[in-house]
Amino acid sequence: MALGVGAVLALLVGLFATGVGLDRDRAFYPTVMIVIAVLYSLFAVMGGSTPALVLEVIAGAVFIALAVAGFKWSLWVVAAALAGHGVFDFIHAAFIANPGVPAFWPEFCSAYDVVAAVYLAWLLKSKRTPATAASV
Repeated sequence: MALGVGAVLALLVGLFATGVGLDRDRAFYPTVMIVIAVLYSLFAVMGGSTPALVLEVIAGAVFIALAVAGFKWSLWVVAAALAGHGVFDFIHAAFIANPGVPAFWPEFCSAYDVVAAVYLAWLLKSKRTPATAASV
């Protein structure tokens, strides 16, 4: 269920953002990536684990750096970062023991990330918005 909800929500958010013009600014998807990147740190704080927080901040910093690089040079980097975070969600627990992560989160977030990446890639490929056309 979490996979389906994550996928549907990502598609709805993407369609909504395109429909109302939020994604006309090239900062939209990098900002989404940054928010996604900090959520595991939030879960570490909620779980009260300092060791998990340190590791989550390091992992999050990698994705934030990719979001910034993508904003500056090419939104294709952001699409790749979103897809990469989707993979990270599935292997996360093998590397970081974070007691604050909800049981449903890895599946939900992975589906969201991958669908958001595919949607952004579709926008970039089809040049559907001024922001994406300018980033190629």
